[in-house]
Amino acid sequence: MNTSQEFATADLIDIAPDTPSCETQFRRFGRRQKFCGRIRTVKCDRDNGLIKQLMNSHSDGEVLVIDGGGSLYSALMGDLIAGAGAANGWAGAVIYGVIRDSEAINTMDFGVKALGSNPRKSGKTGAGETDITVSFGGVDFVPGHYLYSDADGVLVSAAPFDLED
Repeated sequence: MNTSQEFATADLIDIAPDTPSCETQFRRFGRRQKFCGRIRTVKCDRDNGLIKQLMNSHSDGEVLVIDGGGSLYSALMGDLIAGAGAANGWAGAVIYGVIRDSEAINTMDFGVKALGSNPRKSGKTGAGETDITVSFGGVDFVPGHYLYSDADGVLVSAAPFDLED
């Protein structure tokens, strides 16, 4: 999937009104204001070891959806992990939790949606699960489905939208 395609989530949901739309109100970080791609997931609690491992692996423009339980206690992504994701071809990340190093992340060609920021580091044990269905904001994020994110919100579709038209 070409993550640089032009799209607007409002137009996509007008075309397919039953498309799940995440109700969580996220803050945007990073220079990539719009991003889309195939979903990969991590479910973790105050531990970013699995996130670091995935962001340090090659991606074909996927989006990492991180279910941190909505915790604001400690950051699940900082500038080093976001920088690794950008360098390895990830389109972006949607984090049901918080980040740190927001000013540095805002200089990167990478898209992040998160609940906010907190300078506290998270654990590094690698506790959690990857590539399982995670749910928040009224949406099931299924690995292999497609995510579209822009200023208006986050949509999830079982199949990619045809953005060529």
